[in-house]
Amino acid sequence: MKSTKRLIPALLASLLLGGIGAASAETRVTYKSAKAGSSYYQMGVELAQAMKAGTNGNIIITLEESQGSVQNVMEAATRTGNYVFTTPPSLVTSAMADKGPFEKRPSPKYKDIRALFPIPSLTMHFVAHGQAGINSFEDMAGKTVLIGKGTFSAREGQKYLNLFGLEGKVKIADVELNNAVPALKNRQIDAFVTAGSFPAPNVIEVAASTPVVILSMSDAQIAQTGAAKVTIPANTYSGQTKEINTTSLPVIAYTTTQMDEKTAYELTKTFWEERNRMAETAAWWRGVTPDMLANIPGKIHPGAVRYYKEKNIALSAANQ
Repeated sequence: MKSTKRLIPALLASLLLGGIGAASAETRVTYKSAKAGSSYYQMGVELAQAMKAGTNGNIIITLEESQGSVQNVMEAATRTGNYVFTTPPSLVTSAMADKGPFEKRPSPKYKDIRALFPIPSLTMHFVAHGQAGINSFEDMAGKTVLIGKGTFSAREGQKYLNLFGLEGKVKIADVELNNAVPALKNRQIDAFVTAGSFPAPNVIEVAASTPVVILSMSDAQIAQTGAAKVTIPANTYSGQTKEINTTSLPVIAYTTTQMDEKTAYELTKTFWEERNRMAETAAWWRGVTPDMLANIPGKIHPGAVRYYKEKNIALSAANQ
């Protein structure tokens, strides 16, 4: 009897400690974003901090560097657990159809990709040195321009130069985009192209110490690109006294059906609840609104759908 009596308190203590441990268990999420030092990597840092604060540490995000959106989508076919990644929705559409960059690496698992919430859009910036004599796209003829390698800004930058009649008329600098700021300051290049949510860190940096001109597109040029028009307000960057009309590409945070409904719900709910607080310290979150859900052509995760329905946020039939 004595030994049994001694065992009961120990058993109760064990059960209590086990219950406490279970109640405080963390949900771990991997967040695959962009190259370290980019605006999207910084957004990942901000999102991880907001998620931890908004859930009292119940959701912990581990941020991973990425080489780009295509890699992010491809990894969705092999990752397990709570994998979240960012990409333009057009790439998810291509992956599900085994087209474009996914034609040679098809996978049925691409059809398991599900959207969660929008993040700041990719905004095109054409940044020229103030003394390079570039005040329009036509002025870029004969100039040296850095567009980067293997990135969205490189692909779009080349596409826009071709569309605007500059194919073969511009010298493309064989330099990585992360060298754009010092290269422009030192006049090794006349201009660079970058895509990131405004205010973009590399544009802030160069404009703070060097006179620059950020080119604005005409409505006709924007129509040529087929992309969405966006206006960068005056005084977003040092020395920028007028609005800049340019283009943007939607970017969405995605996961897969491996994520359970509860986790997807909490991630989505906390994102929208923390968005205003993130916007207080990082301006690019201000432009993220529920209206941007219209940019998602495919399915949204059921956990996220649950949150949107609770808030009476409209979704398309294709989203559900």
